[in-house]
Amino acid sequence: MENTPLPRMEGPQGSTDPVATPLPGSTAYQELPQFPKSGVLPFRRTIRRQELRQIVPLAETTIYEMERRGEFPCRFNLTPRCVVWDLVEVEAWIEERKQAPRSSSSKPDVHLRKTRPVRAGSSE
Repeated sequence: MENTPLPRMEGPQGSTDPVATPLPGSTAYQELPQFPKSGVLPFRRTIRRQELRQIVPLAETTIYEMERRGEFPCRFNLTPRCVVWDLVEVEAWIEERKQAPRSSSSKPDVHLRKTRPVRAGSSE
């Protein structure tokens, strides 16, 4: 590989200085095209199984079944051995669950049963 000198730019007094990246926080730094104009970073945070279990206190099999039915955000692989969930999707799911009205759980009608359950140890 051959060594090529850095391009030179004319400074305010006509001197030539190597091209330098502007300092962070300066106006020139903010105007660089590769940086977003807003303060929001361009990536989304992912969480692994342990963090998910701290946020959503459901069993792993329950989460898996809900994913399979399309009722929970789907996991995806970063690598063959690393499974993650998108934190924004999980938080949106939690908010959706908070806003959903509570449905009254229907209990079985005990009058429709054919036999009465017998407790262990009771004498009848």
